[in-house]
Amino acid sequence: MIVRKWHGRTKNKDAYGYRDYVMETGIKNLISTNGNIGAQIWQQQDGDITHIWVVSWWNSLESIKAFAGEDITIARYYDADPDYLLELERNVKHYECYDFSK
Repeated sequence: MIVRKWHGRTKNKDAYGYRDYVMETGIKNLISTNGNIGAQIWQQQDGDITHIWVVSWWNSLESIKAFAGEDITIARYYDADPDYLLELERNVKHYECYDFSK
């Protein structure tokens, strides 16, 4: 299994609105892509900003390409992302995942 992790930062006042926007755009697209196993949004306040991670699980790199394009290391953004985010981080991280949950 492959884990894809994207990170962004927004102002605290925008965090919940942005989370809802991500659910309507990125999460919907992630979970509707063949080979996606699931996705989560993680949030953490840090002073006056909120960190947001979108973590998704995939059965293969080819499945991720169907969502992200040929270069899976490049973050995928949507139209209103610049309105919420403090910066548009260029890259995402990928990890091999070995699941031992019951």
